[in-house]
Amino acid sequence: MDLMRHPDLADRLAAAYGMGTLRGAARRRFEAQARERPMLRALAIAWQERFAAMTELQPGIAPSPNVWKKIALELERQRDAASHGASRAAGRNVSVGRWRVLAIGGAIATFAAAAVAITLFMQVDDRDAQLARLARDSRSLSQKNVQLASQLQASPDIRYVALLSDDRAAPSVLVTFDPKHNTLTLKRLRGFSEGEEKSLQLWALPPGGAPQSLGVLPKGGVAKLTAAEGQLREAPALAISLEPRGGVPGERGPTGPVLFKGPVVPTS
Repeated sequence: MDLMRHPDLADRLAAAYGMGTLRGAARRRFEAQARERPMLRALAIAWQERFAAMTELQPGIAPSPNVWKKIALELERQRDAASHGASRAAGRNVSVGRWRVLAIGGAIATFAAAAVAITLFMQVDDRDAQLARLARDSRSLSQKNVQLASQLQASPDIRYVALLSDDRAAPSVLVTFDPKHNTLTLKRLRGFSEGEEKSLQLWALPPGGAPQSLGVLPKGGVAKLTAAEGQLREAPALAISLEPRGGVPGERGPTGPVLFKGPVVPTS
């Protein structure tokens, strides 16, 4: 299946590929198509960059240096107070003072933990806001990527061009071929009219072979015909003949005069 014909699916698979959740045969199929489809590669790279940017929002979390200074000062003050109290209350149960010191230390640890927790909450709130903005930007960019993929898919990919001229070398018909849609587009450059009882028929002229009919042109300035790329690749030239209305069977070749002809030129 050509993923670029399904932009929404292509974008979801590119996101899964960028995150690393697309695995096994599905990942191999995606990589195989990405090698042939530049737009699919661009989608995968865009998602990889988005996910890489999200990891940059994870800052290192450490207490402020002022917190550690306050803890050190408080511990020193409590040691001095405990030492002074012990000298005045000699003979008291030493274990009571020890438990008091431990209780004070616990209170200080609680204060430090509370300060760290407040810092963490502030950083988490800020990170959540950044992630929310990134998610909105990613959704907007994803929608733009899908729209761009749809536009690129709909736009023609011109692979072959032919300028057909009359017997006086005057350019008369411009022919282009889009292999993505297997479409030949013919634009009349001059005001030629084949009349009501006649039709113009397009022929491929392979080397050393009989002409092959590519279809009858509808009346009007621009005509579109369906053709396979191999018919253009194997034919160095095209020609247009004037035939009875509705054209003639392809195996018979042209029965009327050849009005326009010219070489087929690949664009790459």
